Amino acid sequence: MPIFAPLRLPIKRRMQTAAVLLWISALAVTTFTFFYICTIKYLWPLIIIYLLWILMYDRAPEHGGRRSNLLRNWVGWTYFAQYFPMTLIKEADLDPSKNYIFGYHPHGIISLGAFCTFGTEGLNFSKRFPGIKTRLLTLQTNFNIPIYRDYIMAHGLASVSKGSCERILASGPGNSITIVVGGAQESLAAKPGTMDLTLKKRLGFIKLALVNGASLVPTLAFGENELYELYGAGEKSRTYKIQQLMKKFLGFTMPMFNGRGVFNYEFGLLPRRKPVYIVIGKPIHVEKVEGAPTTEQLDALQKQYIDELLAIWERYRDKYAPDRTQELQIIE
Repeated sequence: MPIFAPLRLPIKRRMQTAAVLLWISALAVTTFTFFYICTIKYLWPLIIIYLLWILMYDRAPEHGGRRSNLLRNWVGWTYFAQYFPMTLIKEADLDPSKNYIFGYHPHGIISLGAFCTFGTEGLNFSKRFPGIKTRLLTLQTNFNIPIYRDYIMAHGLASVSKGSCERILASGPGNSITIVVGGAQESLAAKPGTMDLTLKKRLGFIKLALVNGASLVPTLAFGENELYELYGAGEKSRTYKIQQLMKKFLGFTMPMFNGRGVFNYEFGLLPRRKPVYIVIGKPIHVEKVEGAPTTEQLDALQKQYIDELLAIWERYRDKYAPDRTQELQIIE
């Protein structure tokens, strides 16, 4: 029998659930809104102009997006953070005269910790790291969805393409980017009690750091994988093959997962109320290289980055992952 939420709950908990529901349903709500607007004939000329503008003229996703501090500072994001709750642990100050690449791990199912930390002020990132203006990067395909694209850009999201990364990093001191390094492949390994990171072959962000002289900041989110139950598929199964095809052609995939609902605790798309601790580690300062980095330079910096990630795990695993079923692993 499913366990249902009590009818009487403190208004604060209701607000927390509403804030999380708003983000989880944003894609569906904005898509529905767009198609509903399309049924209003006298708005068709404006719709056509808007779509042409998206397809032919608007390059904001490739140029840092259109951040809205008003939306990022909305009080609802504080309730969002309290829902789990999420906690930001800062290990070192960051020099606002430098540029940074934050590597966020693990991906989890939908990277809720990354959004709360870098896409909102729910955890007071700007106050904790004054002068650092970071953009959370996502797939370019997300910016092809009408209305939704503008909503996520207002939160500071931008395209994860190489050109977008380089333009942001070159746009002045303090301008930084956040990359969820493991991507879609890592989401297929987001099992509760584990921390399996897809990192061995991920050299793109390492090369970006060397070419642009941007410091690397390893970020590890304890609890990200606990928010949903993952139903894993064997590598030889038809489901896994379909997931890999989706990743190949669409850039993302769809893990089989379960969370909770608005009125029940057993099934649904909402994440479960599990604490998440986002540890932003000490920066790894990187000297800019002239020309293309050598294989030795890439491997050396990647090793330094992985060693710092493992060090963060060692420092906090017993405090923030006491119920783990295994240790952190770099799986591929």
